[in-house]
Amino acid sequence: MSKVSVSIIGGSGYTGGELLRILLDHPEVEVRQATSGSHLGEYVYQQHPNLRKRTQLKFSAPDMVEPVDVLFLAMPHGESQSRIDALSAIAGKIVDLSADFRLRDEQLYRRYYGEAHKAPAWLSKFVYGLPELHREEMKTASYISGVGCNATAANLALYPLVKAGLLDAARPVIVDIKVGSSEAGASPNPGSHHPERSGVVRTFSAYGHRHTAEVIQELGLSDVHLSMTSVDLVRGALAAAHAFVKAGVTEKDLWRAYRAWAEAEPFVRLVKDRRGIYRVPEPKILAGSNYVDVGFDLDPDTGHVVAMAAIDNLMKGASGSAVQAMNLICGFEETAGLHFPGLHPI
Repeated sequence: MSKVSVSIIGGSGYTGGELLRILLDHPEVEVRQATSGSHLGEYVYQQHPNLRKRTQLKFSAPDMVEPVDVLFLAMPHGESQSRIDALSAIAGKIVDLSADFRLRDEQLYRRYYGEAHKAPAWLSKFVYGLPELHREEMKTASYISGVGCNATAANLALYPLVKAGLLDAARPVIVDIKVGSSEAGASPNPGSHHPERSGVVRTFSAYGHRHTAEVIQELGLSDVHLSMTSVDLVRGALAAAHAFVKAGVTEKDLWRAYRAWAEAEPFVRLVKDRRGIYRVPEPKILAGSNYVDVGFDLDPDTGHVVAMAAIDNLMKGASGSAVQAMNLICGFEETAGLHFPGLHPI
C-alpha cells in the first residue's frame, strides 16, 4: 500500500521540528513539504540540527503547499482561523496544533482570548485533539484541533477522578503547573532570554491562563483555576491538581480509578511507588516521549487529593498527541511512530 502524504505548514518552530522528527520515521507516511516564510529555501536540518542526515528536505513557501492527504498546521495563533477555508482545499484531513479550534463555544473563546473568533462556523467541525478523551470521535473525523500543553497535563491528571465521579464538585480545583522554557516557543523574548530565564522559579500567570478554558470544556469543571510557574527546564510540564473527593472516597477508590484507566491507555503510566526517587511523576524522564505519567496522593482526614501528571510539553502536549490523532483518523496503529520511551539519565 502507498504511504499517506503529509505536509507541515510552519515547520521551523519547536512543534514543527518535533512533527518532522516523528513523521520522518513513521512507517505509514511520507513527508512532502515543510514550510517556513523566514527560512525559505534552507535545509530543514539547519533549524532542526538533530535531523541532519535524516532528511534533505528544504523549507517551502507557506503559500506553495501542494495537495496532500494530511496537513499539519503549526502556525502562530490566529493564522489557522484566518485561512481555514483555503487550507481545507489542500487536504481532506487537517491537524491544527494552534489554539484556534480547541474550543467549541465561541463565547468561551472570546472570554479567554479577548477577541471574536474569525471562523466560528468551523469550531464544531474540529475534534479536540486529546486521544485519551476523544478516541472514538477521531476515528471518523477529518479535522483535529491542537491541545494546550498545560491543559493536557491538567486534564490527564484529573480525568480519572472526574470519570469515576469521585470529586466533590462543590469545592474548587486549583492546578499548580510548573513548565519549561520551550513552552515560550522558538522565537526569543525578554522573558526567555537565557540570563533572565536560567535558574528561575517564576510565576507568570497566577490565574486566568487561556488553557483553563480547555479544562472547563473537557472536564466540565466550573470552578477550576490554573496557576503557571516557569522553572529551570527546557522541556516538561508537571501539573499538581489540588481538589477534594466526596465523603467516603478512599485511597483504594483512587487506585481503582487510575489503574483501570492507565491499563487501557497505551501512553498513560501510573507512577505511585513507596520507595526510590521516582515515586511520583517527573517530566525530566519523559523528554522526547509521548507518554504521560500520572499519580496521586490523598489526605484521608480532609479528603484533599493531589492529582499529578508529567508530560513533555512539546510531545504529549503538542506534536506527539497530534501524530497520535493522525494515526486514529487515518486508521493506523495508534502508537505508530511514537514508541520512544524517553531517556534516563538526562
